[in-house]
Amino acid sequence: MEVLTKEQIEEAANYLQNRGVHQIDTAIVLGTGLSATSIIEEATLTINYSEIPGMPTSTVEGHDGTLVYGKRNSKWILILKGRLHYYEGYNMEQITFYVHVLAQMKCRVLFITNASGGLNPHYKAGDLVLVTDHINLFSQHPLRGQWPAEFGPRFPDMLHAYPIWWQDKFIENAVRNNISLRKGIYLGWQGPSLETPAEYRMARLLGADLVGMSTVPEVIVAKFRSLDVAVISVVSNVCFPISKLTPTTIEEVLQVMKASAQPLADLINAVLDDLD
Repeated sequence: MEVLTKEQIEEAANYLQNRGVHQIDTAIVLGTGLSATSIIEEATLTINYSEIPGMPTSTVEGHDGTLVYGKRNSKWILILKGRLHYYEGYNMEQITFYVHVLAQMKCRVLFITNASGGLNPHYKAGDLVLVTDHINLFSQHPLRGQWPAEFGPRFPDMLHAYPIWWQDKFIENAVRNNISLRKGIYLGWQGPSLETPAEYRMARLLGADLVGMSTVPEVIVAKFRSLDVAVISVVSNVCFPISKLTPTTIEEVLQVMKASAQPLADLINAVLDDLD
């Protein structure tokens, strides 16, 4: 199976460096309907995904498909406004391409946000949930094939895919700033159809608190490439118990995400400002 080459990754990294992206203290992926303007205080550069060699473009409403680079306090932040999904027709190497580029550019911290369905009966739409673990039900694996040995181990251990240190940092800052933050396990599969009632029941029986169509491949590659990851999900709709299940539209998801954008940004900002 053909995988990304080191040369392709280096080409994208070199392009970003030539455009002015040098130090990256933290990279942040913004999920459906979220904005970068409430995180970066001083934006110095915006780049469309289509300008970056090898970078696919997003085709989903609510995903702008741009990089925003700038500062918050003295830290350099790179924000990815939107992600790629398997259901868009991209393969796993394309979906996770940006993680390899971040690793090439010596970034070591990645915050990921997403919209997800809430399976925990205690969740409500708009809740922020700190992901503590995941269940991978995607049909392909982002590390399938032969990768350069210097990228990472052939069999990366996923015991600490979501480092406890970062979990504690988010929890501490949520408490300090009176921001409601739950914890949960995220189940990822390919979409784009939403799940049937039977599938929601199955996911809950497997131990999932959240269900979505992204994030898991990126976390796996981040672990492989030695990036620390923290993931915050916004519950876009309640999926369990089944008696609460109603038809869901992308417009409703965007509305919930918009309403949750400020507390999510407040939490991320608090964590960024708390770092040494």
